Amino acid sequence: EPDVLAGKKLFYDMGCISCHTPKFVTRRGTPNKAQAFQLIWPYSDFLLHDMGPGLADGQAVGEATGSEWRTPPLWGSGLTQTVNGNSFFLHDGRARTLAEAILWHGGEGQKARDRFAAADAADRDALVKFLESF
Repeated sequence: EPDVLAGKKLFYDMGCISCHTPKFVTRRGTPNKAQAFQLIWPYSDFLLHDMGPGLADGQAVGEATGSEWRTPPLWGSGLTQTVNGNSFFLHDGRARTLAEAILWHGGEGQKARDRFAAADAADRDALVKFLESF
């Protein structure tokens, strides 16, 4: 669909991929050969990022501060309602839509969030449609 492709371009252009890394190849030397050297598309770097005070819960866990969160994989985002029976996003479910989840980004995600917020409604809708496509 044209909207999905436009949304994919916006996802890259807005800088979302700085944390939501699109793809990886699994390692070759794994005990389970079926998992070796596979291309996967998780849309995550699986790292901790400071997401700013808006998402902070004040609870440090191990080395992570209360404002640091692991980048969640985005694959399957479009199935959240079907699988979970709800459309709650972020670590505590405070976002009811993917657009709302993006707008909660702060800290290291602030620049991408600001680009999304500044985009016109058609571009924001296209980006969300892209996220809902996988």
